[in-house]
Amino acid sequence: MSRGREDMQEATCLARAGRVTEATALIQRLLGPASRSDSVAQEPPWRMSDPRRNWIRRAAQVMRGRSAPTPIPEPDFISEPGQFLARSYQNSAGRRAYRLYVPSGYRGQPVPLVVMLHGCKQTAEDFAAGTRMNVHAERDSCLVAYPAQSSAANGSKCWNWFSPQHQTRGNGEASLIAGITQKVVEDFTVDPQRIYVAGLSAGGAAAAIMGTAYPDLYAAVGVHSGLACGAAHDVPSAFTAMRLGEPSGGRTISPGPRLMIPTIVFHGDRDSTVNPLNGEQVLAQAATGRELERLVERGQIPGGHAYTRNLYTEGNCGVILESWTVHGAGHAWSGGNPAGSYTDPYGPDAGREMLRFFLEHPHAKRPALSLASSGTGVP
Repeated sequence: MSRGREDMQEATCLARAGRVTEATALIQRLLGPASRSDSVAQEPPWRMSDPRRNWIRRAAQVMRGRSAPTPIPEPDFISEPGQFLARSYQNSAGRRAYRLYVPSGYRGQPVPLVVMLHGCKQTAEDFAAGTRMNVHAERDSCLVAYPAQSSAANGSKCWNWFSPQHQTRGNGEASLIAGITQKVVEDFTVDPQRIYVAGLSAGGAAAAIMGTAYPDLYAAVGVHSGLACGAAHDVPSAFTAMRLGEPSGGRTISPGPRLMIPTIVFHGDRDSTVNPLNGEQVLAQAATGRELERLVERGQIPGGHAYTRNLYTEGNCGVILESWTVHGAGHAWSGGNPAGSYTDPYGPDAGREMLRFFLEHPHAKRPALSLASSGTGVP
């Protein structure tokens, strides 16, 4: 057995034994000087040539949930003409800050709401800059909420998508994100038929959880470089899912009703952090076993990446699921602004396409929300 494989197995065994600090130390020692680049968010992770270092670095990012990450400077970007409010929400599961973009055209009329969940080592402000979702929201008169993971809950500010306590309705971080959503609904005039959730990486996995746990709240879901709900149940299984995809395709957990919720997926086919197979598993989970027709489109961004777009339809219902495979792209938000971390400006604009997909999919005849907010918000 190679030294690298032995090292990886030792790190996994330490994690299984609950010796997270020792496992993290081993991973950091194996990385050596290369670990410095882990704090540089803009470095494309697919440039790494050593598969062992790639896997160890991704493992370290998840494992460092209890250690302090290298601080990331706030992005310097020009704000849109609307308001970018700083607020917080708390319930029995804890407290989370969030930013809320209110478009300049909002005058109290019913508007859509998009909830955006950042990835590891990101902040709400950083994610807003990189995705340019405020720009798109200004154009289409949408509210955008950016819940922020706390370093106390995860040292790398990852949403804890791999922990069962955060994967079900009414519990953990899922309840906090739903609570923030409901608080915005209470404070503003939100069209209840047009509430959506999306995220990147760990945030994408969290978005998949929210769509599965709260299909009555969210009309559609966007998952960029993420994983299916239930793809992992602890840190070691998170490593496996990230590297290989979850063997059962994330169908081992079914919190809440198994309703088909419109879903759009983006994934780079050179993603060395989260195996692209996970994007397919997000779609399989969303399809809930239905047989769908598929239409394939291929295109090329001038001077950038080629892509394959798959559209899935059922009868006369139109497109229900949509996936974009960005060829040559790694673990980064496609078409994003380099002012934010983990962005690839050479791909199709994921923010614009997700919002377009969302607005095409309002909730069909949904009853009034039964989610009374049990938490408190601070303007």
